Amino acid sequence: MSQAALLVLEDGRAFAGTSYGATGETFGEAVFTTGMTGYQETLTDPSYHRQIVTQTAPHIGNTGVNDDDDESGKIWVAGYVVRDPARVPSNWRAKRSLDEQLKNQGVVGISGIDTRALTRHLRERGAMRAGISTEILDPAALLAKVLQQPQMAGSDLASEVTATEAYVVPAEGSKKFTVVALDLGIKSMTPKRMAERGIEVHVLPATASLEEVLAVKPDGIFMSNGPGDPETTEHPTTLLKALLEKGVPYFGICFGNQVFGRALGLGTFKLKYGHRGINQPVLDRATGKVEITAQNHGFAVDAPLEGTVDTPYGTAEVSHISLNDNVVEGLKLTGRDGKPLAFSVQYHPEAAAGPHDSAYLFDRFVSLMEGQS
Repeated sequence: MSQAALLVLEDGRAFAGTSYGATGETFGEAVFTTGMTGYQETLTDPSYHRQIVTQTAPHIGNTGVNDDDDESGKIWVAGYVVRDPARVPSNWRAKRSLDEQLKNQGVVGISGIDTRALTRHLRERGAMRAGISTEILDPAALLAKVLQQPQMAGSDLASEVTATEAYVVPAEGSKKFTVVALDLGIKSMTPKRMAERGIEVHVLPATASLEEVLAVKPDGIFMSNGPGDPETTEHPTTLLKALLEKGVPYFGICFGNQVFGRALGLGTFKLKYGHRGINQPVLDRATGKVEITAQNHGFAVDAPLEGTVDTPYGTAEVSHISLNDNVVEGLKLTGRDGKPLAFSVQYHPEAAAGPHDSAYLFDRFVSLMEGQS
């Protein structure tokens, strides 16, 4: 028998519903994601650490949960909000229901609320702190606890999700290159996409030193997606500056795009409600093509959309922009020798749940390393 549950936002808006997943209470930043599919990948994406995720798609859980599609070793979301959970999963790959998986991992959720109203509220007011509880059903009492929680801005969370020790994902087929991937919250599909292209990937913790990175003798450096405020990532930014100074080719995605921006001397800022979902349109300014992308970020790089920026490592410019709000979606750096040295995108080209418009960026990384060899 499901229990009553309550969701309260930091501005006092409250939604009464039914428990989904584990019982108890949880707190985090309330955000929404517009993906119609891929909820298992969303839940296990480390970038959602300390966030209460609302699914805008009304019916969730119909394909259950399998043992193959996780993007990491656990569910990272702080809480989960759905409107109409599936009563019975139906898929040949399913091993258990989503409700069961949430319970097994202690993830508190709520169902049966008007997720359209919640999404519109967040769309107008912005992402904000929230709490879900099956223990406190008085909105004022739960609000008091919500207001005690830390803000997302200023939070260093990459250090909480990174690998505790290094590991290697071997190249598939003949090995062409060796890459160090700095784990800021990496998803398992990312090194797989590189391995498919003959890259041996050495995944190192976010705390890895310059000496540890260089000891691998990498042909390139990659920085992953991850949670938190990029202004707090001083060590990865300093590390990247040193590697760019040495002329090591670089590719970054999502959080890695923000770290790249900061390494180039640009600023970052918090978006009102962020970009989350698998249907975000992005313009590649070099080709004029529009890619439909998977995104999950609440911060963005502050860079001039026109012209170039002189940096200690060469000339940088904005390569991609969001067609929804003109937010910077990519950067590129031409080295002092006039050759391409580094690039990054704000979205997820590995996109295990799709779309796959941007998978070619891994080929671009291969070409970048070939050009430097």
